[in-house]
Amino acid sequence: MQALIQRLEQISEYTGRAVAWLTLLMVLITFVVVVLRYLFDTGSIALQESITYLHAFVFMLGAAYTLKHEGHVRVDIFYRNMTPQKQARVDFFGCLLLLIPVCLFITISSWDYVLTSWSLLEGSQEAGGLPLVYLLKTTMLVMTLLILIQGLAQLLRAWRNWRFPQETSHG
Repeated sequence: MQALIQRLEQISEYTGRAVAWLTLLMVLITFVVVVLRYLFDTGSIALQESITYLHAFVFMLGAAYTLKHEGHVRVDIFYRNMTPQKQARVDFFGCLLLLIPVCLFITISSWDYVLTSWSLLEGSQEAGGLPLVYLLKTTMLVMTLLILIQGLAQLLRAWRNWRFPQETSHG
């Protein structure tokens, strides 16, 4: 089971580290936009939209990485004082009853929205904007897939820690 958990978590780790590089690209493009605007009194809608796209990619595609590293907001007034086995139970049911259903809801709710965008090869409504709105909208589905993969890893880890606490000290 540990090997499966590690493989699932490698996906989150790899995508999170890859997406982190988009923040550097976003900063560089922002710098270019500012230089163009204030030094050359010109602008580029495509460059400005690319900053928005990159921002969305970082947050949407980095969500599973953040989940893996427990970076999401959590209220742990009671959780922090629980035994590891009780924490595992909370984590298990949290994944099973909250995380997975929310991801499935987002997937089902956005499916037609994304498919319609693809069928139109939807582009920017702005003249000179990026013709890739359908890719931006697709990140909603990719995000839920990545979170479901990480959620499955956490569900399995919580199950193992809850049901077989003696094995958790070995990895």
